Amino acid sequence: MNRPEKYYNFTWDTIGHWAAVRPGADALLCVGAEQGALETRLTFRELFRKACQAANFLNACQVVKGDRVVIMLPRISEWWIFMLALELVGAVPVPATQLLTQGDLEFRVKSCKPKALITDKEGSEKASFFDGVKIQVEEALPGWICFKEEVKKARDQFSYVPTLADDPSILYFTSATNGQPKMVVHSHCSYAWSHRLTGGLWLDLRPDDLHWNISDLGWGKAAWSSLYGPWQMGATVFAMNFKKFQPVRIFETFSQYKISTFCAPPTALRLLMKEDVRKYKFPSLRHCVSAGEPLTHEVVSNWKNGTGLDIYEGYGQTETVIQIANVRSRYHELRVGSMGKVMPGYDIHIVDENQQPVKDGEEGEIAIRVDQERPVGLFTEYWGQPEMTRNAFKNGWYLTGDRAICDPDGYFWFTGRADDIIKSSDYRIGPAEVESTLLKHPAVLEAAVVGKPDATRCQLVKAFVVLHDGYANSSELAQDIQKHCRALTASYKLPREIEFVAELPKTTTGKVRRVELRELEKHRAAVAREKQYLQETQSPSS
Repeated sequence: MNRPEKYYNFTWDTIGHWAAVRPGADALLCVGAEQGALETRLTFRELFRKACQAANFLNACQVVKGDRVVIMLPRISEWWIFMLALELVGAVPVPATQLLTQGDLEFRVKSCKPKALITDKEGSEKASFFDGVKIQVEEALPGWICFKEEVKKARDQFSYVPTLADDPSILYFTSATNGQPKMVVHSHCSYAWSHRLTGGLWLDLRPDDLHWNISDLGWGKAAWSSLYGPWQMGATVFAMNFKKFQPVRIFETFSQYKISTFCAPPTALRLLMKEDVRKYKFPSLRHCVSAGEPLTHEVVSNWKNGTGLDIYEGYGQTETVIQIANVRSRYHELRVGSMGKVMPGYDIHIVDENQQPVKDGEEGEIAIRVDQERPVGLFTEYWGQPEMTRNAFKNGWYLTGDRAICDPDGYFWFTGRADDIIKSSDYRIGPAEVESTLLKHPAVLEAAVVGKPDATRCQLVKAFVVLHDGYANSSELAQDIQKHCRALTASYKLPREIEFVAELPKTTTGKVRRVELRELEKHRAAVAREKQYLQETQSPSS
């Protein structure tokens, strides 16, 4: 993939381009989850002007180039407007999910040291501690700047702030095994520019598409499929602001708004399959994608029976754009369950623990070659974390931490994580984060957290707990520990199951062997599946 020679700014160069050549074309359509809810529809010209206006507002708030700004909003038009405005001023947005507790938010603020924080009324209650520039999108609260009112004073034309293609453009938090989230920094080139690959090949987008991605705006997937990917191709972004997942409402939306392309994480697709897809109509739908973990043949089959369409799986990380994928092409056969083939601009292999490529069909770690030519769509660094950055790059490779095999035809098949990261409902969870929360409960002496196989969420967060003397295990105590965790950390990190044990497996040096607990849960799951199979296939007794 080529790259900009020196300067690049997504809002100015890409959105500004569409605003000039297709000013009346729809760029963004935001709707509420309830039938009859108000819609916000913006053309590329309107979107660009609003972004310029918001950029002038940010400058008035003393937000300038290089400043980090936490943005924690629901699926409303202001999220997109601010993301574009921050690009214009050269500031670095730090997207955050609304699921964060105040404690989670405090940790992120302490880590990335933002100049400003942008949120809504719900978020402002969690962010009362913040002593920087506090921006509330709708209401004038004490100590907060009301965007809705103050932006009226701002001009809708903006004086361009040049940004180098390699300047920082966005920062994401992602989980690490040691409890210290990694802060992934991308440049204007490595993310916004490089998502041309995502939008053009994997999403297969065209200017006349209405594209719907249902991922949470706090995660990198939103940038992939709700921001950079679609708008690089000039497509219209569709968003529905729902707090509770509503399969029926989602299915009704396909015909109501004539959605043409759709992106959903595996957990969402599994939940959708609880409905009879054949009851609904998909008059405009032509392409569907998913990423996160492998889909089962049952989900893919049910989706195709209901919609007539395949699901094209892909693979990437917060640290990259799309790097391996199944794509719509007469030269590329779709293989259900695989991540697909390597995308243009990448040299990817499966390597062993010594970073040596393995033979076809052998399991190892997915690694991207960087010693000959660094891929354009690869992150810059883990911000302020040089050791983490060094550990990710070894012997001329970027090591993803994901394990897979590659077959003789070049298709990659995911097998699991190389570390203890838990993937639950498409969230990445570091076990140490949850363990730290558990240890704050007075009854908990030791704790080890692993992923337990789950048909819907991929993995459940499960905690093995050793109690202090004087405490007896009980369902009531387990519920109290869960209540304690719910108050201190985001809901997606909540231990869904707690098992009390006398001791935890450890190395000779005293380090907890989570691998033994993971294997125990895998074995239990296999036994349960076998038992269920025997029950389902056993002939009824006469």
